[in-house]
Amino acid sequence: MSSRRKQQGFTLIELIITIVLGGIVASITSSILTQPINAYIDSSRRATLTNSAESALRRMQRDIRSALPNSIRISADGKTLELLHIINGGRYRVFKDASNAACASSSIASDCNVLNFTLADTSFDIFGDLQNFTDITIGADKIAVYPLNTIGNNAYAGDNTVTVGAGSTASRLSFSAFKFPLKSPAQRFFIIDTPVSYHCDTSAPATKDKVLLRYQGYAIQAIQATPPTTGAAIQANYIADCEFSYNAGSSSRSGLVTLALTLTDGSGESVRLMHQVHVNNQP
Repeated sequence: MSSRRKQQGFTLIELIITIVLGGIVASITSSILTQPINAYIDSSRRATLTNSAESALRRMQRDIRSALPNSIRISADGKTLELLHIINGGRYRVFKDASNAACASSSIASDCNVLNFTLADTSFDIFGDLQNFTDITIGADKIAVYPLNTIGNNAYAGDNTVTVGAGSTASRLSFSAFKFPLKSPAQRFFIIDTPVSYHCDTSAPATKDKVLLRYQGYAIQAIQATPPTTGAAIQANYIADCEFSYNAGSSSRSGLVTLALTLTDGSGESVRLMHQVHVNNQP
């Protein structure tokens, strides 16, 4: 018997079998782990896009619910929505208050100033003081009465709006001589400050630069035009498509604005959200 101890180790075949089995186990483990990880990443991308779309739609909803009745208008391609933004409102006086002796015996222009619809008027009293009167900008914001968005009675054309004038107070509004075309059955008036537009700009080549923009503070235009080229605030990125529509409703039914946004990120992940907003168009 040899005194030299026999050397022991792996044969080449055993080593190859070990490597093959290890690769199979690694492949199975990788497949098991990769799918949940990819699903989580996809879900995170969808959640990011969804949150962005929901935030933009909520902002649009707030503005739409503050729109002057019958002032919402949509561009022909459905990519731009415009409205006139209300900041205040109340009820104007159309008759003398018999319970107030000074008012009952006064002329229209003194202690109880009613709104005259037969001649050009320059001021009227308000039932109850205006809340947040300091938010009104004298010489810029406009008074609207019974806006119907029809020919001769269109707030965009200035048919039924006049600028709030100097001397206005929380209980009486003054303005340059103006004749409102129609009375409001509910004696309501509104004060608007600026148009607001939402526009989908999908012309940029980069996916992230396709955006939903919000404009405000520009001049009221009788005919809807392309939004201003400056002053835009980005509401959402990755806008692949958008669709805005408006059903004006009727005297017995509210209007309905339908908003649809499709967002697609650089990886191809896409979500589409639709939101509908009821609008009270009774002026």
